[in-house]
Amino acid sequence: MKTAVAIIVFFVCYACKPFQPNNEQLQSETQQRTASPDMPLGEIMDSLKLDKTQTRIYIDKSERVLKLYANNQLLKTYPVVLGGNPVDDKLQQGDNCTPEGKFAIRDLYPHKSWDKFIWVNYPTEASYVKHNDAKKQGRINHNAEIGGEIGIHGVPEGKDEWIDNNEDWTAGCISLKNEHIREIFASVQTGTQIEIVQ
Repeated sequence: MKTAVAIIVFFVCYACKPFQPNNEQLQSETQQRTASPDMPLGEIMDSLKLDKTQTRIYIDKSERVLKLYANNQLLKTYPVVLGGNPVDDKLQQGDNCTPEGKFAIRDLYPHKSWDKFIWVNYPTEASYVKHNDAKKQGRINHNAEIGGEIGIHGVPEGKDEWIDNNEDWTAGCISLKNEHIREIFASVQTGTQIEIVQ
């Protein structure tokens, strides 16, 4: 009889225990609330009372996505394409690779060919270390230049299908649909942190 009562109490208490979602569930719920592909980024940020001083950019080359965060909360995800060699890390000028590492926005400006340009501060000190190590190891020519002018930008007018078709057309930059680059452009500033991973 005592055993039966104990089992009943256990089940009653277990049924009353409040649901505790794990971090993955919480992130999924946050994404469902804030990362609707149809909801403009500006509206998301306004609804959460966020501004561009709180945003940061995360780019996953293997998943071909750019994720915009604010205070570690994912706001929105965008499809991207990369340099002609979308896999390797950038080591030198002309290798058509998109660099990996931690960067920041150096400047932002309209672009006559690609709508908007968010200038990434490549090369950094860490970029030079990788570049020089590659020279020492004979992986690149000892006369190779490190390159620069890496950015996040749109596509020529009417070429959004390049993103839909995963066409890696840049010389190492990250490219999005023009509608998407406009949203991001309005939500970041000089100094905004950028992380690019493979």
